[in-house]
Amino acid sequence: MEPFTPIAKDLLGGPPPAGLSHHLRDLAHQVRHTEAAVTGIDTLLNSVADAHLTRVGIRQNEDMRRISAWAAIPAGPTVIASVYGMDFERIPGLSWDHGYPVVAMLIPGLVIYIMFRRNKWL
Repeated sequence: MEPFTPIAKDLLGGPPPAGLSHHLRDLAHQVRHTEAAVTGIDTLLNSVADAHLTRVGIRQNEDMRRISAWAAIPAGPTVIASVYGMDFERIPGLSWDHGYPVVAMLIPGLVIYIMFRRNKWL
């Protein structure tokens, strides 16, 4: 509505034609009122858009945290499995039939899962 404000001021600037001064003042008042209303609505819409973008950002951060947690769970078992795959003779659990699956896969994965669950990442 900004282009209408100078026009309304120009109309009131010089001497108005006979009988139109009241109408021109009324027009200028309406233009100022409309401009104020449009500015208020524009500010409100910008605030709503900013709030929505903030909520979207928070939701994306929560999703990324959850995805990262699920991706980190297999990291612990992978590290331990790589050590067990190095052909050592004295590693705990090698003589036990279920040592490798329990020590290398199950326990680290469970520990990491419990940690993420406790911190509300999952």
